[in-house]
Amino acid sequence: MGWIGEQIDSIKSIQFRQLVTQAISLGMIVTSALIIWKALMCVTGSESPVVVVLSGSMEPGFKRGDILFLHMSKDPIRAGEIVVFNVDGREIPIVHRIIKVHERQDTGEVNVLTKGDNNPDDDRLLYARGQLWLQHHHIMGTAVGFLPYVGWVTIIMTEKPIIKYILIGALGLLVITSKD
Repeated sequence: MGWIGEQIDSIKSIQFRQLVTQAISLGMIVTSALIIWKALMCVTGSESPVVVVLSGSMEPGFKRGDILFLHMSKDPIRAGEIVVFNVDGREIPIVHRIIKVHERQDTGEVNVLTKGDNNPDDDRLLYARGQLWLQHHHIMGTAVGFLPYVGWVTIIMTEKPIIKYILIGALGLLVITSKD
């Protein structure tokens, strides 16, 4: 009959109590992941403590698919730091280096200008229309570490959603049919 037939027979033989137990186990796994994410947010001070590099604009330092770990510090931002920021009107955060820091004398507000290491010009064309500087609220965090290539899993699942659905379905089937 094969592996698929065995899995279908296994699903048919599941009792209600076993199904509820497995659903609770799956819920606990998802809840644990959310708790870990929220704990990382509290520890790092960043709304997104982990991000994936999606383009080659920071090569050779960071390549597409690298995972960056972020921290939002109370220390002043300095030129040369690598930050992840959101731009008004854009959904996806950007990873670039700060090239200029501008402190307004009258308010003490700090504004920054960024640029990708592999880009010829600064990021003013990426900012919202009429925006020349990033304010503190645009910055999600400063890069403090990275894992090379691990983010390719996220990139592949985003660019090819069918793979994501197959993987989620297979994991769900595995949870439902497990006997433990």
